[in-house]
Amino acid sequence: MVGLFTRNRIPEGVDPKRLPPGQTLTAPDKWPLLHFGPVPKTDLETWSLKVFGEVAKPVTLGYEQFKGLPTKEITADIHCVTAWSRLGDRWTGVPIQALLEMVQPTPDARYVMAHCEYGYTTSVPLSVLDDDDVLLCTGWNGQDLSVEHGWPLRLLIPKKYFWKSAKWLRGLEFMSKNRLGFWEQRGYHDEADPFKETRYW
Repeated sequence: MVGLFTRNRIPEGVDPKRLPPGQTLTAPDKWPLLHFGPVPKTDLETWSLKVFGEVAKPVTLGYEQFKGLPTKEITADIHCVTAWSRLGDRWTGVPIQALLEMVQPTPDARYVMAHCEYGYTTSVPLSVLDDDDVLLCTGWNGQDLSVEHGWPLRLLIPKKYFWKSAKWLRGLEFMSKNRLGFWEQRGYHDEADPFKETRYW
């Protein structure tokens, strides 16, 4: 474990306020692996992303259809509930606003549930999802995401603890009322704000 973390040494020129309370920086070349279930084997011929629920235009996108959507790159920090952080990574993917424009959430839509492989779920308010730094993420630091880190698609919500950035995304369900996801049902705090340290209920 000694080589995994940097003992909170903030890189020169980086605002120390970017590191939330209780967090430790990983070494620059380390990205810890944590996930529910084994790493899936994905067949891109049958893979799809389903967007449904409180939307005017539900859609199911195959891989090639999804790859045809506009993309952008952002720089964002990530913070895991297990107390590690990475600062300044570059992330590539489809901006969530492009998908929202496509499906048109109804006035009743208030929350969004991410559905992933193995039945993993997590939810956020639509007001949190609809932000400039939220991506349907396919790439990291100039490369495709590795399978272990969520390829072919993961959600990226940098303002929340990283379990909300769900790996192996297969669906987004727009809801009028909130439902707790996998870890939230097991004691993780639904707010998941790293700067408030809302880790557990």
